[in-house]
Amino acid sequence: MIIKTTMAAVLLAAANMVLAAGSYNDVPPNDCQYNDCLIFSLKNYEGGDEPSPIRGQTKVQAFCECLWNETPDDFRGNLAKFAESAKGKKISRI
Repeated sequence: MIIKTTMAAVLLAAANMVLAAGSYNDVPPNDCQYNDCLIFSLKNYEGGDEPSPIRGQTKVQAFCECLWNETPDDFRGNLAKFAESAKGKKISRI
């Protein structure tokens, strides 16, 4: 019984990780705020074109998507500049 419960928990956790990879609230196509973040980040930071641990994304895409998802819906500023603020640094650690 314990083995079955443990195996079920492991399988459930693995399924959640597969579903979460790259599909968490994807940015809508042509989102200006996300695109501005990509441009700013590629221009001002190194290594953004390198592959991300999230399959199918570069590091800058993963960074900007995370910021886009974790900022409030009414946020209208530059995501990459926000990431440098005290409040943004807390999100950037995620």
